[in-house]
Amino acid sequence: MLALTAAGCIFFPGVFLLSKHALKHIMGWSRGEADIVSARLVSSIQAIMASAAGFIITSSCKDVMEDSHWLTDNYILFATPYFAYDIYAMFLCYRHRLQVKGHEEEEGERGIRWASVGGYLRREKLMVLHHIFMVTCCFPASQMWRQGKGDFFQGVLFLAELSTPFVCLGKVLIQYQQQHTVLHKVNGVLMLLAFFCCRVLLFPYLYYAYSRYASIPVYVVPLVAPWQCNLGAALLWPLQLYWFTLICRGALRRRWMLQINVQS
Repeated sequence: MLALTAAGCIFFPGVFLLSKHALKHIMGWSRGEADIVSARLVSSIQAIMASAAGFIITSSCKDVMEDSHWLTDNYILFATPYFAYDIYAMFLCYRHRLQVKGHEEEEGERGIRWASVGGYLRREKLMVLHHIFMVTCCFPASQMWRQGKGDFFQGVLFLAELSTPFVCLGKVLIQYQQQHTVLHKVNGVLMLLAFFCCRVLLFPYLYYAYSRYASIPVYVVPLVAPWQCNLGAALLWPLQLYWFTLICRGALRRRWMLQINVQS
């Protein structure tokens, strides 16, 4: 148990630092640019690994409650440190955006640090709270409360990460003002589809899958499901709906801006 968690503590920051070093010293990028791309790279790698684990688990568990797979608990132990690392990585990306806008040139070093932390927590409070919730609540619940049951559902939750590589690529393309490219447009369509299927529809599908297993109507599932499951869904699903709304609004805004630029 401790070995896998320690491996995660080394792997995710290690890949970030290796990528950052390579981009700075081989590609000649600035520290901020290297931070942003390296953070997106690590997030994409974690998402690919989680999605692969989710596919293996869900395809192996025919009984959604009783069947188990060794990869479930092992990947949870390995991947949990990622969420703690990502809070810091997102902060580095936020600081770079401040530096690009010139906001950090007005204060001293100590003022810069605390102003950046405060601004980061205000801007990314939902994502930070999501990551803290994953470490402090989802991790203990997955390891102790499940008691080896429901690996299929845990695998489905892993598949939610399938949308992350598209989100990361989209952010990098926007960062480098590539919104007009075919790659950005194709990635945008794939991101919307992946996010909607893997995150928005995720929790309704979990309830539907259990209703089929228990041979009960879907609307009865919240009444018989453990309260921990209902609480987790009540906290996490609205976040997915909110982020999907932001993605749709951003896509419509960028399309509108491109049309204005073309007409002008």
